[in-house]
Amino acid sequence: MKAVKVVSDDHVKEFLNFPSKLFSKDTNYIRPLDQDVEAVFNPVKNKFFRSGECERFLFTNERNETVGKIAVFISKKYKQKQPTGGFGFFDCINDQETANFIFDFVKNWLQDKGMEAMDGPINFGERDKFWGLLIEGFSEPLYGMNYNPHYYKELFENYGFQIYFNQLCFGRKIHDEVAENFIQMHERISKNKEISARRMKVQQLEKFAADFTEIYNKAWANHGEGKQISNAQTLKIFKTLKPVINEHISWFVYENEKPIAMWMNIPDLNQWFKYLDGKFGLWQKLKFLLVKKFRKNKKMVGLVFGVIPEWQKKGIDGFMIWEGTRHFRKTTAFEDYEMQWIGDFNPKMMKIAENLETEVTRKLATYRYLFDRNKKFERHKML
Repeated sequence: MKAVKVVSDDHVKEFLNFPSKLFSKDTNYIRPLDQDVEAVFNPVKNKFFRSGECERFLFTNERNETVGKIAVFISKKYKQKQPTGGFGFFDCINDQETANFIFDFVKNWLQDKGMEAMDGPINFGERDKFWGLLIEGFSEPLYGMNYNPHYYKELFENYGFQIYFNQLCFGRKIHDEVAENFIQMHERISKNKEISARRMKVQQLEKFAADFTEIYNKAWANHGEGKQISNAQTLKIFKTLKPVINEHISWFVYENEKPIAMWMNIPDLNQWFKYLDGKFGLWQKLKFLLVKKFRKNKKMVGLVFGVIPEWQKKGIDGFMIWEGTRHFRKTTAFEDYEMQWIGDFNPKMMKIAENLETEVTRKLATYRYLFDRNKKFERHKML
């Protein structure tokens, strides 16, 4: 077996195509867009190259057949107790010897860079995409979410990886009963004429971007690993989302004209992208528009839910949930709701998910391997 560094166009093509070959009989697999994967490895598009380095490799057997692939990287932004490198985009045949060869290769690459541990599968970028190994809930992945066969868990744990933290997704059926206390909160808050709920409108994107920024920075900036975001950053994100924004499913609450709460949701893009086989050229864009128009998307994804501190525990959450739910039940075809993952080290955010009357729909794991096998393993600290 040998490692082949991805440098040529043919190598890139094989890196992108290998998972589709591996999962050809798995009906839940949805190929990520090639352009999304390639953006991770583009120094112009990925700012993490400014403070780190990344290489990717294919692994071939004696018949020159691809049996695995991986990306390995270090980043100064990834600050851990000990110098820790990362790897992602791991795919491998169901063979422990092959997996061990790949993991050994990654370990040696990182040790040469001065690392003392490796985490994976993670992304050479932010945590919102391509992060974690699926270990429970093998259904169609949400857009930007990793997917893998059941046997990957065994490959990791047999090598010696331990779970650094679990990533929990929460969901519910749109038309399931809403908790009675939410309805009571809505009834009580509705009597306050200074409080109003409004759904997000594309034509007012700049206003809602500013309102989102204000709420987010008050509700989340000092919470856990949160950080302040600028209005320019929010507006850039909103403009990116503009083609897929559904004006019925994202809601804001105001005290007079002061934004005090928001519940941001979008359609699950994978319910459309699964028909494109990872491509997004001119033909696929036309196909996407047709699919988007004629195939009802039945799944929505929760991105952010927040209430500013002075209005927390006063019923605004229940008011907003019931106001929004009543509306999009009537105006959309959505049947399922699922939130992006929450780390099990963050009990406050998990409590918010539970308050939405959700249940765990899938579990991913971020694994860690300490190179010094005598060193005590510690899980992610609780927030």
